[in-house]
Amino acid sequence: MAATATKKTSSAKTSSAKTSSAVKLQPLGDRVVARRDESDQLTAGGLVLPDSAKDKPTRGVVVSVGEGKLNKNGTRTALQVKAGDRILFTTYGPDEIKMGDETLLLMREDDILAIVEG
Repeated sequence: MAATATKKTSSAKTSSAKTSSAVKLQPLGDRVVARRDESDQLTAGGLVLPDSAKDKPTRGVVVSVGEGKLNKNGTRTALQVKAGDRILFTTYGPDEIKMGDETLLLMREDDILAIVEG
């Protein structure tokens, strides 16, 4: 019986290792996960900017959204954004989260200023 428990433990570790490269982040409530757009590599004069000199863009793409804001009466208000929307957000609103080699942003819907269309 101890050997069976060991096998279950090792198979659980294997399955979690396989899923760690494809981790999905599901935000709660009125929170949104977004991927920041890349910043410009060149200045208008053609100079290459190092990463330390670049401003972080305040544009991105929504990756996933929560269920909505919970109201006092227990119902949820649906979010105005959905996965795939291009957005503008506040500079200091989002929290950066490192997931593997990718950096994602976690923010409240209130930190989103606009949806960019077109």
